[in-house]
Amino acid sequence: MALTIDFDAEELWLAEDPANAARPGVLSQARYGAEVAVPQLLNMLKRLGIPATFFVCGGDAERYPAIVESVAAHGHEIGHHGFTHRSPHLMERDQEVEELDRGLSVLRSFQDRIMGYRSPSWDISPNTLDLLVENGFSYSSNMMDAIFPYPHPRHDLVEIPVHWSLDDAPHFWFDATSWDRTIRSSREVAELWGEESSAIHEEGGLVTLTVHPQIIGRPGRLRMLEAFLTGMRSDDRIWFARCHEVASAVRDSAAAARA
Repeated sequence: MALTIDFDAEELWLAEDPANAARPGVLSQARYGAEVAVPQLLNMLKRLGIPATFFVCGGDAERYPAIVESVAAHGHEIGHHGFTHRSPHLMERDQEVEELDRGLSVLRSFQDRIMGYRSPSWDISPNTLDLLVENGFSYSSNMMDAIFPYPHPRHDLVEIPVHWSLDDAPHFWFDATSWDRTIRSSREVAELWGEESSAIHEEGGLVTLTVHPQIIGRPGRLRMLEAFLTGMRSDDRIWFARCHEVASAVRDSAAAARA
């Protein structure tokens, strides 16, 4: 199981609508995620002894350097989540290069080697995988085509697969503009995550759980997340790993198969 935490604070809302820069009420959700939820998540993970991978927007790392320093100090992996939260498929190649370069420049000040990349909203462009290889990334975490991590056939990258069902945003993110996104109860989401995780583990696959501090960080949801992780932790057959550790295991297995 790979617990992944997408730390996108103000950059999320600015990418949604640049006019949000003048809406302090909207941006307060981002501040809650950074200043309230991340410390609580770090304390929870310390209690449970579970490592995580935090995918961080470079712009948000600049806003909250002490928070990102704390993530690294707790031994968690830091991955690239764009500099802004704009999706690569909306960019020209040179813009995507700049996003990667700016994000790497910031994130490397917190952790020497940034090995993984997750795009905002899991959207990539036809150039993304090439650029990841050129920049020395070890893995991508953006595809929904498998429940097992796998080597990309034409790129020197391992894929850590994801799915919306194991993400908190589709279930909890309220849309205040259209009101067409309803907020599910924590009980419903825990049931859904439990069913999906159990089925994946029965097949020997990888559960990649994705949460966002400003979404999962409400008190009731944090309580549910801790109970869910505690249940998973009680099964000694489950390996809790940072994403770069999963990628390394896949590479080792592929090398052994070729030998």
